[in-house]
Amino acid sequence: MNIQGKVFVVTGGGNGIGRELVLLLLKKGGRVAAVDISEKGLQETVALAGGLKSSLSTHVVNITDRAAVAALPEKIIADYAVVDCLVNCAGIIQRFVRVKDLTFEDIDRVLQVNLYGTINMTKVFLPLLLARPEANLVNVSSMGGFLPVPGQTIYGASKAAVKLFTEGLNSELLDTPVRVTVVFPGAIGTNIAANSGVSAPGGAAVAENKIKMTAPPVAAEKIIKGIEKNSYRVLIGNDAVMMDILSRLMPKRAAGIIYNQMKSIMPQ
Repeated sequence: MNIQGKVFVVTGGGNGIGRELVLLLLKKGGRVAAVDISEKGLQETVALAGGLKSSLSTHVVNITDRAAVAALPEKIIADYAVVDCLVNCAGIIQRFVRVKDLTFEDIDRVLQVNLYGTINMTKVFLPLLLARPEANLVNVSSMGGFLPVPGQTIYGASKAAVKLFTEGLNSELLDTPVRVTVVFPGAIGTNIAANSGVSAPGGAAVAENKIKMTAPPVAAEKIIKGIEKNSYRVLIGNDAVMMDILSRLMPKRAAGIIYNQMKSIMPQ
């Protein structure tokens, strides 16, 4: 897909990768409807857009609220007439504890945002995408959907579900104008913990300092290249590439390696 002049809907547009996607799509000549639960975050995105903000609209929506999501296409069509691409980027992590220590409310929150939020947005926008001569649907999964990360088991399960949901959509839409891409970011330098309303354990900060993070603008650029090339998959960061390989070559051993790296920061 050529970005110039196309209309994009981006969830999570008020921070992190989502914000960088909005800004880069605008720079490349796209028109963008940015969706986020945070009005403050969206206004910060507008300020960063500067002279390009005339091609940007913002929509404060909780993507877990199906009624609010169902009302969104009409509002965006009123602004832009069409939608050429949906990017489901919004996501949260869980509290950094074992499943036994999570409440059902904790579990539901992660699944509602990461999985059902993606499904909700896809369901209501897919008819608009199918009406276009060419269109793209992009869902952001995670390298955590390849192999288990103790302390993020529900998060990983939600992202693994997004992976298969997206791959299933790709197969269902092969004979349509809609191209489907699934994205697997590795460790990205965002404030996802704070935005998720959780705090990382003390040792996690030390671990993060040892991990080479991919900058959000770099991640956004890779995703947009994937859109331009109609890519089936987009891997972001050497860590995501390695996790992909290990998950297929030696999954049990790889899971053990990750456990040994993470157990020191896991509460007992």
